[in-house]
Amino acid sequence: MQALTTFGPLAGRVLIGLLFLLAGLGKLPDVQGFSGYLASGGLPAFLAWPAVIFEIVVGALLIIGYQTRIAALLIAAFCVVSGALYHFAPADQLQMAMFLKNLAIAGGALMYAAHGAGRFALDKAAA
Repeated sequence: MQALTTFGPLAGRVLIGLLFLLAGLGKLPDVQGFSGYLASGGLPAFLAWPAVIFEIVVGALLIIGYQTRIAALLIAAFCVVSGALYHFAPADQLQMAMFLKNLAIAGGALMYAAHGAGRFALDKAAA
């Protein structure tokens, strides 16, 4: 159990952070296509670049454990808003699964916002 307490926060940060980092990097080859997707949810297309940069930056911050509480709050808000705008479709089982996935990630991020990054982080916050 001690190993989980020691290494669990690091593993969780890496897993959640990788999701954002890779999502942002994956959008780089076709930011214009992503801007069309943003517009389909009602957001202005010009937010594509800021969203891509946001995903890369918060993913990296969470992985290295720097400004973890702030990054985690931003991730939680991003997940709730993007889930509501793009995945909340009660008649579509797949989209509802994606919506609930976003809420679950937001929940995990809120744990980091509340408790800090853990031992192995640039923040050096106690878990």
